[in-house]
Amino acid sequence: MQAKAVAKQIRIAPRKARLVIDLVRGKDIGEAIAILKNTPKAASPIIEKVIHSAVANAEHNYEMEAQNLFISEAFVDEGITLKRFRPRAMGRATRINKRTSHITVVVSEKKEG
Repeated sequence: MQAKAVAKQIRIAPRKARLVIDLVRGKDIGEAIAILKNTPKAASPIIEKVIHSAVANAEHNYEMEAQNLFISEAFVDEGITLKRFRPRAMGRATRINKRTSHITVVVSEKKEG
């Protein structure tokens, strides 16, 4: 059985979020939260919140035990890109892309035995 949580349109670049999500993929929930608490990246609290949501979904919707859960899948997809312009010399302008992310975490129960 699997439970999932998705955070959409998060205002952090996917490239930066993927660095953090790679640290916790395949880990137990307690270990993943401990890693995120000690990781000084902007994406850490966001990913931690998504993991807590996935655990809550597993407990409430599927009656799974929180102690037996681990992160079976975790990935970051690219969301929409906000396009902004910055003035430059000689009347020109350059585009600035403000990227967003869709963060998905899937938790599963460990096999007994």
